[in-house]
Formats: sequence, C-alpha cells, structure tokens
Amino acid sequence: MRLKIKKTGKFKNSKKYLKLIESASVYDVAIDSPTTHAANLSIKENNNIYLKREDLQPIFSFKNRGAYNKIVNLSEKQKSLGIIAASAGNHAQGVALACKKLKLTCNIIMPVTAPENKINAVKRLGAKITLHGENLADALVEADKVSKKYKYTFVHPFDDQFTIAGQGTVGKEILEDGIDYDSIFVPVGGGGLLAGISAWVRQKNKKIKIVGVEVDDSACLTEALKSNKRVLLERVGLFADGVAVSQVGKNNLDVIKECVDEVITVNIDEVCAAVKDIFEDTRILSEPSGAVALAGLKIYSKRMKNKNLMAISSGANVNFQKLGFIVERSELGENREKILSIKIPEKPGSFLKLSKVFGKMPITEFNYRKSDKKDAFILVGIRTASEDSFTRLKNKLKKLNYKFSDYTSNDISNDHLRHMVGGRVTGSEESEHNERIFNGEFPEKPGALLDFLKHFGTKWNISLFHYRNIGSAYGNILIGIEDQNKNKSLLLKHLDKSGTLFKEESNNRAYLDFLK
Repeated sequence: MRLKIKKTGKFKNSKKYLKLIESASVYDVAIDSPTTHAANLSIKENNNIYLKREDLQPIFSFKNRGAYNKIVNLSEKQKSLGIIAASAGNHAQGVALACKKLKLTCNIIMPVTAPENKINAVKRLGAKITLHGENLADALVEADKVSKKYKYTFVHPFDDQFTIAGQGTVGKEILEDGIDYDSIFVPVGGGGLLAGISAWVRQKNKKIKIVGVEVDDSACLTEALKSNKRVLLERVGLFADGVAVSQVGKNNLDVIKECVDEVITVNIDEVCAAVKDIFEDTRILSEPSGAVALAGLKIYSKRMKNKNLMAISSGANVNFQKLGFIVERSELGENREKILSIKIPEKPGSFLKLSKVFGKMPITEFNYRKSDKKDAFILVGIRTASEDSFTRLKNKLKKLNYKFSDYTSNDISNDHLRHMVGGRVTGSEESEHNERIFNGEFPEKPGALLDFLKHFGTKWNISLFHYRNIGSAYGNILIGIEDQNKNKSLLLKHLDKSGTLFKEESNNRAYLDFLK
C-alpha cells in the first residue's frame, strides 16, 4: 500500500527540531555512519542505490543516538533517580550504553518475546532486565508503572523531542555526505527515526522526497494517517521486532504530517528479500527491521530509472534462529520462486513426464501427496528468471492439459504445507469427521503452545496440527478440528476463548488439494 501525505507547507511542529538536532549530543556513543553504494542492487534496480549504515553503530542500531541525547539532557536530579526504559531490544541497548557511559543505574523492561541475542546484549551493558508482557505495548505499561512506584526517570523509545533530535542527526549526516539524493527511505516503528530525519531534511532540502516504510502487520503510522489521529493497533506482527509498535508517537506524528511525502507498506517476504540484498552488497546480516526501508525502496524504484535513492540500513541485531526462515522466504519476496500445485495421473511415468515440462528450470522443492487411485498432486517450487518465463511455463502446462494452481501467495502453503507430511481423512471417515481447518498465530514465549492446548481443552478432537516457530518471534499454527455440531458457531466461540486469533481456512485450495 502507498499513502501520500498532504503536507501544509508550514513547519509549526518541526521548526524547533533544527536547533535541537544541531545541538544534539550523540557522538560520545555513536559514529558518523558511512554511506555504502549498493553496486549489485543498483544494477538490478536500474537506479543508484545507497545505504546509510546505521548497522555499523556500536550497538548495531541507530537507537544509541536518541537514547544518549535524551539521557544526557536530563537534569542531575533526574539522572540520580535512575533510568528506566521499555524496549524489544535496540532501544534497550541504546539506553544501557548511555547509562554505562554516564555511570547511571539502568532498568529495562523487555517483553518475553524479545530475541535472546538482544536480551544478552543488554545484560552485557550492565542493565537490570525485567521480562514482562508479550509485546512493546505491554512493556511500556509496566515501565510506566514501575517508574512511578520507584521514582525512576522514564526514557521513551520514540515519543520524545530529545530522542527524535538524536535520531535526526542521521538526516544531518545524509545531507553532509555530498550526494544529490532524489528520495530517502526510512523504516517506521513508533516514528522517531522518520520524524528526526524528515524534520532536518525537509527544512534543509525541499527537493528530496522522504518516504516512510512500514511492515504491513504493524502499520500504525498508515492507520493514523488514514484516520487523521493516532490509532492503537489491536495486535502487531513480531517478526520484524524492531518496528513492532502498536501506536505511532504523538510528537512523531506531528512532525511526519509536515515533513514526510509518502508511506509505503511491505510484507515479510519483501523484507526477507531486502535482508538478502543488503548481505550481497555489504556482507552484513541485517535484522528484519533493519531491511524494511530497503524493501520499500525496491517497490518505489520500479517506477523510475537512474535516480539516487537512499535507504536507512537501521540495524543488524539479527536473531540467528530467524535465518532459515529469511533464506526460505527471500526468494518469494524477490518474486523469483513460484509455488505450483499440479495434478498428475497416479500411474508410472507421470513424474518423468512432468519433469520434462520444466526442462532445465531450477527446481527448489518437490512434494508429492497421493490423492486417490486415479490422481496425485505435486507441490513444486520453481526459481524463475522473470515473470515472462513463469508465464511461458504456465502456458506450456495449459497446452499439455495439466491442471494446476499458483500457490506463490498462499499463506497456508508457504507457512505450513511445505513442511508437512501425513495422511488424509478419506471416504466415509471424511463425512463423519467434518474436519475444519484454522490458521492461527501467537507470540512465542515459554509454555505458549502448552497454554494454548490447555485452553483448547478436550471437547473437540484435533485431526491435524502443525506448529512452526520462525525465530522466537511468533508461532504459526495450522489446526484441523473435527466438528460434528450442527451449530458451526460453537467452535468459533470456543476458539475465541483460547487467547489465540484464528482464521478459518477450510476452503483454502492448498488444504483441499494436499491435506483434506
């Protein structure tokens, strides 16, 4: 989704940030990060693409800038009370580093879903950590409660003028690097980095377009702009944990409305593809949130050629457990891997005949499930050189009278089916069991799966179950439930009480072809 912002042309809320950014104190803990020309990506995208390397900061994220600038500007009394913050990881490291530098007591509230590598990094910096809640919103509430109880000084991760100004030094450095940029792309969580960069760049160079980029499962800025007020999202996806924020900051939104041109949303597959792009040009493994801006840039760049485009590579605190998922989904995000379900006769020689259709096209995956005595379904992954080559393959399959379905964008196929083996409910069993299929997701934390199964209970029989953790962020569930009740709403009400959000997928084509 692309959303253009109607700016007023006035800088009522942004004007003060010029002075705040100019006087911001960040370089005691931060570096003036370099700009890298992404040579491989520039050729592929037909534009000159640059990366602002905030992944090279001492904490491998830009968050040390805003955290330090906020804390160093506190009064001596505020500092002496001790510092408390809430964060999923990167802001926590920024606050902990600032407190270590300034020799202050530091308390951090982190959600239980925070990646282990970020928790360990905060501990190494000497902060006291309390794990609380399933997301940043829960941690923020707890931090506010604790700060009031013990009189600690609270440092917000994004909704603060000094924090915004600290992040704004990134924009100052961009304009000082001497490159004539056409557009700058900035990742959005709570909006601190976007507000800071845009406040400086918009008032210093009105020709440069500034584009915020959000992940579609945590697009709090997009929703705020559509509603013309801050919106609290009921839930956010946690894969890109660095931008998993449920509500954009007030100070941040005030600036963004005046200084940002457009907001783009991207999906997880596109983010994974951008992680791969950053690695290929820099040999740095970006965390998902660190590649969000580049994912948006790639969408934007399709409309133009020979432009100078800058993306903020905002962090490299990647959770190693996520790498397998990132590698798997990057090809889908690049739109290079296609997933097809193809029906073939259940007889000797059918595999060979089908393989000849593919010729020398790279096959990434080949899954078989016998359907009945007459037919079989093949789930095949194919790496294609272009959209045209994929169209030619589909036309060839049609000409040879193969029945097939394109599952490239089918979530059930991509999240579950590719990892499952098992039998089917057939014949009279099928009509007796009345299997219904649901797709669900819950924040990953110790005991989460057991908690779900306890809440689900024993009233309904589970006929199919696949659980997949994609790196200590959230768990995906595919569950089949035998429902013999005439009132089909009873099961839905029961699932609502389980604490997990479910979407019924009983008519999903992938399920019908391979599992039903």
